[in-house]
Amino acid sequence: MRRMRGITSDMDQGLRRQTRRRRAQLVAWWHTLQMGAQITVLMLSPRSYTGGRARTVLSHQVTAVLPLLPWFVVLSALISLVIIRIVTATASSYGLSQYALELLVRTLVLELIPLFAALFVALRHAMPGAEQLRHQLDVRQRAGGHIPGIAGLAGTLLPRAMASMHAVVLLAALAGVVALVITYLVVHGLSPWAVPSYTYDVGRVFNSVVSLIFLLKTLFFSLAVATVPLAGAAEPDEHGRYVPRSDMAEFARLFSVLLMVEIASLVGNYY
Repeated sequence: MRRMRGITSDMDQGLRRQTRRRRAQLVAWWHTLQMGAQITVLMLSPRSYTGGRARTVLSHQVTAVLPLLPWFVVLSALISLVIIRIVTATASSYGLSQYALELLVRTLVLELIPLFAALFVALRHAMPGAEQLRHQLDVRQRAGGHIPGIAGLAGTLLPRAMASMHAVVLLAALAGVVALVITYLVVHGLSPWAVPSYTYDVGRVFNSVVSLIFLLKTLFFSLAVATVPLAGAAEPDEHGRYVPRSDMAEFARLFSVLLMVEIASLVGNYY
């Protein structure tokens, strides 16, 4: 009888832990949606860029892009070159060279490069910045300072969010241009006579629907990178504290959002 009571008690405790964990996850997602909505409204409001705030936003954008630019260009060029060589060699061996260019544009430029840019900015800028912000809030709370709510923090997070969005969009566009140039050099060499046919083939892939989906996907990628890490940093734990959190948990939340956007874009492009 005691053993049955002990088993029942353990099951109840496990169920309570699972319930608390699920509730904490729902609260975290709701907090992320609220913070993302607040930051988005501030981005679209002209008042957010008055009184010297525009200079602050621009300085954050420059600080976010310049340290990432050299390494990102080199790394994206190397990855693009490897993928291009693999695809062109494989297509040539199977006699499908005429489809290699469209395949490269669809897989590399449309799908891989925006995701790579978003992950690069998230790991190198957005998540370290969010961790630094959480540390500042923790220090301020320990010193007895007042921590504002979501509406109060949104104005503080706006320059950081704008910097992350700007970095994702700029790096994705730059990597796309680099990939297209490398593709032309690999396929046609230094000859300028293939430029009209090459631009025609690339433009045929970028029709109105594909271009709109590509722009929306890049925009939502940048918005996710800008808001999800900052919302997690500005969210107190169950005890109301801002102690450091696991980086893997924050990255998993961000990656799940990016994955949902990627799946939606794939459905829009190919179904």
